[in-house]
Amino acid sequence: MAATTYERLKLHITPEKFYVEACDDGADDVLVIDRVSTEVTLSVKKDIPPSAVTRPIFGILGTIHLVAGNYLIVITKKTKIGEFFNHVIWKATDFDVLSYKKTMLHLTDIQLQDNKTFLAMLNHVLNVDGFYFSTTYDLTHTLQRLSNTSPEFQEMSLLERADQRFVWNGHLLRELSAQPEVHRFALPVLHGFITMHSCSINGKYFDWILISRRSCFRAGVRYYVRGIDSEGHAANFVETEQIVHYNGSRASFVQTRGSIPLFWSQRPNLKYKPLPLINKVANHMDGFQRHFDSQVIIYGKQVIINLVNQKGSEKPLEQAFATMVSSLASGMIRYIAFDFHKECKNMRWDRLSILMDQVAEMQDELSYFLVDSAGMVVASQEGVFRSNCMDCLDRTNVIQSLLARRSLQAQLQRLGVLHVGQKLEEQHDFEKIYKNAWADNANACAKQYAGTGALKTDFTRTGKRTQLGLVMDGWNSLIRYYKNNFSDGFRQDSIDLFLGNYSVDELESHSPLSVPRDLKFLALPIIMVVAFSMCIICLLMAGDTWTETLAYVLFWGVASIGTFFIILYNGKDFVDAPRLVQKEKMD
Repeated sequence: MAATTYERLKLHITPEKFYVEACDDGADDVLVIDRVSTEVTLSVKKDIPPSAVTRPIFGILGTIHLVAGNYLIVITKKTKIGEFFNHVIWKATDFDVLSYKKTMLHLTDIQLQDNKTFLAMLNHVLNVDGFYFSTTYDLTHTLQRLSNTSPEFQEMSLLERADQRFVWNGHLLRELSAQPEVHRFALPVLHGFITMHSCSINGKYFDWILISRRSCFRAGVRYYVRGIDSEGHAANFVETEQIVHYNGSRASFVQTRGSIPLFWSQRPNLKYKPLPLINKVANHMDGFQRHFDSQVIIYGKQVIINLVNQKGSEKPLEQAFATMVSSLASGMIRYIAFDFHKECKNMRWDRLSILMDQVAEMQDELSYFLVDSAGMVVASQEGVFRSNCMDCLDRTNVIQSLLARRSLQAQLQRLGVLHVGQKLEEQHDFEKIYKNAWADNANACAKQYAGTGALKTDFTRTGKRTQLGLVMDGWNSLIRYYKNNFSDGFRQDSIDLFLGNYSVDELESHSPLSVPRDLKFLALPIIMVVAFSMCIICLLMAGDTWTETLAYVLFWGVASIGTFFIILYNGKDFVDAPRLVQKEKMD
């Protein structure tokens, strides 16, 4: 079986069945989905009823079961990102969710409302930017992994051979994956960021590509998914690969990021920065070792760059991380702590050179992957930098962009694109492309995890910290605060539903969506708003005497401030918490 999926498809809809027709040259296959029995079979074009309603689609994302029954999710719009070694890479930009059922009359009012909520969750995930696919190329693997495969692997379908960490629709494709004969209709979709640029330095043209692959294991939103799970999967784990293609030669440099691999949490509670809590009873070494065992098997040596603060609320995590590395005593793991905020305070971002100088020799040892135009492997990457801060977003992206530039400098010199003594920073046209791409990567990763664009992107784009950048960071921080406290519960539920961490059971006697809010969830905020409003009104409409006005202002002011502190003290009762996920997943 060739490692491709069908590129051109038509969806034919009848009241009884969905027919997905393969329209590639020479293809006669038709995927048939029975809307009543949900059975999936393979047929031929002559079996498509002429009465069917027909529309073009660009891929099957999969199927999902909700309260009303099964739904088919298809890609209805796509945008070309570029070509990757003669393989076209697409971004999915619009989807359609189609019900198997022709009517909803079999549902109660409560079931109808629950089904509507589940559909809203599904659409929320689909509306998050960053779903990519190719019908002819395996986007889930790095160049180095793909170079070290067997002939049998090359013959597998894209779904079979994909790295399951990065197949975001793996759960949705479970029915198709069970039937190898329909795998050419099963399209693995990556979530993250991809950009491609044709560049020129010294009159020499090369392709420069940046790919970030977001793991679907322990996926979620900023404050509700931290640390690791019992299998060693880290929250917000992203594999980022930078690729150069010049005159048939291909070079690659891979880095990873992921939450501090301990059992810890940081639940939102209306405070700007909730206190991170390390689980005192969990077997941290077990999860820690599982995490790094898998990382070493996949990537080789690990150079940890921990960028968290070494004082305040982040200090215990830094100390615990360092202690665990020391206790593991593995020659494959090296640990570097660099207090990003302390070293770069007062906008002294030039001090990042301290870290770059510290890791320079290690980076040379890890090297990069390089294959020449004849297909011979010239160099292999022996390990990766695993960077983290608290969120693995803003500080992490800055450091990754600097490490990637240093690797790219070496690669382009070796390929003959850069002359001896030339610096990449001096190539102004390319530098602009490079910096903007890494800033875009930062924004994509941040929006997918924290709900807003990244912070510190002014440095990534321009190479220096600016006052405008500080203002924009303040604005994004404010938006993050709101989303993390008042909408991330829904976002987390949406991701868990999409990835199959929660499965809908229409026979369930008690829906998790029907859990009523405590009365104070609405009552206290309303009292606070009313009291604050009355305080303002009293100021604007002074009474007969200033004494009377002052009395009213003090009364309503004390009422509003008092209520505010009651809410803040019980902050966890007022945030939008997830309702679907099992508790142990969140601890």
